[in-house]
Amino acid sequence: MTNNEKISSNFAVMNKKTNQENASEPLSPALLFETSWEVCNKVGGIYTVLSSKAKTLQQVFKDDIVFIGPDVWTAEKPSPFFIENRSSLKDWLAKTELPYGITVRVGRWAIPGKPIAVLINFEGAYRIKYEVYTKMWERYHVDSLHGYGDYDEGCTFAIASAIVIDSIARFYRSNYRDIVAHFDEWTSGMGLLYLKELNPDIATVFTTHATSIGRSICGNGKQLYDYMDGYNGDQMASELNIDSKHSLEKSVAHNADCFTTVSQITASECGKLLEKYPDVITPNGFERRLVPIKARYAHKREQARVRILEVVSNLFGYKLDEDVFILGTSGRCEYRNKGIDVFLDSVARLRTLTSNNKILALVLVPAWVSEARKDLVAAMSSSIYERLENRHLTHWLHNFDSDPINQRILQLGFHNDRISNVNVVYVPCYLNGDDGIFNMNYYDLLVGMDATVFPSYYEPWGYTPLESIAFSVPTITTSLSGFGRWISSSGIAGFEKSGVEVVERTDSNYFRVVESIAKSLAFLINCPDKALHRIRRVAFSTSNLASWQKFILYYHEAYQLAISRKNQRQNDKQ
Repeated sequence: MTNNEKISSNFAVMNKKTNQENASEPLSPALLFETSWEVCNKVGGIYTVLSSKAKTLQQVFKDDIVFIGPDVWTAEKPSPFFIENRSSLKDWLAKTELPYGITVRVGRWAIPGKPIAVLINFEGAYRIKYEVYTKMWERYHVDSLHGYGDYDEGCTFAIASAIVIDSIARFYRSNYRDIVAHFDEWTSGMGLLYLKELNPDIATVFTTHATSIGRSICGNGKQLYDYMDGYNGDQMASELNIDSKHSLEKSVAHNADCFTTVSQITASECGKLLEKYPDVITPNGFERRLVPIKARYAHKREQARVRILEVVSNLFGYKLDEDVFILGTSGRCEYRNKGIDVFLDSVARLRTLTSNNKILALVLVPAWVSEARKDLVAAMSSSIYERLENRHLTHWLHNFDSDPINQRILQLGFHNDRISNVNVVYVPCYLNGDDGIFNMNYYDLLVGMDATVFPSYYEPWGYTPLESIAFSVPTITTSLSGFGRWISSSGIAGFEKSGVEVVERTDSNYFRVVESIAKSLAFLINCPDKALHRIRRVAFSTSNLASWQKFILYYHEAYQLAISRKNQRQNDKQ
C-alpha cells in the first residue's frame, strides 16, 4: 500500500459514519460563509488554517464563498490583510440597513485567491447582548453568567455575524438553493446558535480547533491524558472557572448540523469532555504556493542563513561559522503545551552528546515584547563585533524576570560564547517582516534552518511541523500532536521515511522525551551530507500528502452532511 493509499484509508475509517450517512447523491453548498475571529486578523494558528485553505475553496466556489471577520482596525492602524472593495456584494451593500448600528466593510482578503471578506463593526450588538444571552440559556442552556475576559467580545462579534449572514442570505436567497454557514472555535459559536433562531434554512458547521476545557486543563498543569477517562467536562469547567466558554462550546457542538475537529486525538477529547464525538475529522492542509519554487529555493535558503548569522553574530559579539547547525522551535507562547520546556532541556542535553559540533537553537515564540534592542540594531550597522549583555535575547521583554522561556534559558546556563558548542537565542516577537531586527517573515527564516523541534504536550493538529517539512526542513514532533498521530498512523514516521520523527509522549515520560529528542537531533547533526539531503527531499515529498488539494475533500463531506441534516429538519416539519 502506498503512502497516499494509507492516508486515504485512515481518514476513510475516521469519517466512515459520515460517508454512510451521505450515501445518496452528493450535496454541495451554493453559497458558503465561514466566520472566525481570525479572518483578516492574524492572532493565532486558525489564521493559517483559514488563509491557506481559502485558495482551494475559492477554486470551487469562486465568489460564492464569503469570509466573515471582526473589524478591529482603525484608520491609524488598518488591517494589512484586508483590501476594501465595495463592488463585492454591492447590491446587498447598497440596499441593506443592518440593525443595532452594526456596520460592515466589504472587500477582499489579501491572501492567495483573494476571497470576499466582510469585516463587522459589532459594537452596536452589545445592546442586545443580554437579550440574546437569556435566549441562549433558555433554549440551549448556555451559561453566560460566568463569562469574563474575552467572552463578551467573542459572543457579541458572533451575534453580529449571524445577523449579517442572515441578511446576505435573505437578500440573495432566490439565487441559491443550499447555504452553509461554517463557524470556527467558541469565539464564533454563539453566532451559530443565534443563526439557527434567525434562519433555520441555513445549514451549519462548527469546527473546534482545540476544546477550551482541554486547553485549560493542560494550561493549568494538570494531566490530561492519563486521567481523561475520569474527567467530566462540566465539572472541570467549573473547577477551572471557564463555565461560560465550555457550556457555549458544548452546546454548539451538539446543535450544529455538522460538528468537526482537526484530528483523531482531539476527536477523542471532544467525545469525552464535550460528550459529542465529531461527525467529520477535517485535518489541516498546507498551501504549497507559500514554498519557494525549486529554482529559487537555494537562494532563499542562503538569504535566510545569512540574515540569521548576521543577527546572531552581532548579538554574540563574534562571527559564527557559516556551517553552524541551525535548529528552531516556534508557535504560540504556551510554555508547557507547546513543549518549549522540553525543547530547551533537549538542546541543553546536546552539549554532551555533540561536543564537536557548533549548534544554534532559535526559540521563535512571540511574548510580551517591549521593543527591538537598540544596542543590537547599532551593532548590526557597525563593522566591529562588540560584546552585548543578555546575548540570548533579540528584543527586550516587559517581564524579563518572569518570562518562563527567558528564565529557563538563564537557568540552563547558555553562555553564547566562543567556547560553547550549543547556543540559544530567544526571539520573542512576531516575525511578520517588520520586527526591527530580522525584518523577515517566519517562512523566509524557516527555510534557512537545518531542523525543527515541536515537542507539544497539547496540540490538536500542529501546523508548525507540517510547515517545516513543506520547506524541506526535517522535524521532530510528538505522539500528542494531531500531525504526529497522522504521520504515525500512516506508517511513515521516521526521518528516512518522511522527514518527521515522532517521539512517544505521555503524561509521565518527560525526561525520556528529552533524551529521545536530543538523540534524534544528534543523529541529524552527525548525518553525512548525502543522507541529510535525502531526508530533506523526503520531508518535502511528505508535505505533498498533506496539501489542501487532498484534505479539502473532508470539508466537502462536512458541508454535505450539514445540508442533508438541514433538509431532514425541513422535511420533519412538513
